[in-house]
Amino acid sequence: MAAGLSRAKVAFLRSLAEHILSGELELDRLGELSDEEIVAELTAVKGVGVWTAHMFMIFELGRRDVLAVGDLGIRRAAERAYGLPDLPSADELTELAKPWAPHRSAACLLLWHSLQNAPAA
Repeated sequence: MAAGLSRAKVAFLRSLAEHILSGELELDRLGELSDEEIVAELTAVKGVGVWTAHMFMIFELGRRDVLAVGDLGIRRAAERAYGLPDLPSADELTELAKPWAPHRSAACLLLWHSLQNAPAA
């Protein structure tokens, strides 16, 4: 029976399973690590990028000060909220979000939510 996964996704899931089974990735101890260490641990798995690591930290670990700079929705919402002429780059968003610390995860959630009611540009 097919599960509807592409070959690439199957390879990524296999890589994740191998990392967990070998002990290279210990999911139970990720909460003890710094944000930078979590990103490094997770992105060592093929197919897991910084965006995925940020989502994991926000939604699974409940980290309060994660800025998902690679998220297009957050960048689009920041562009609209601040009346920017273009999408902010990751560096520009990082600079813009400095005053939001230590609550950047909440800011991300508010920005995502703001797009639900925003008119299409």
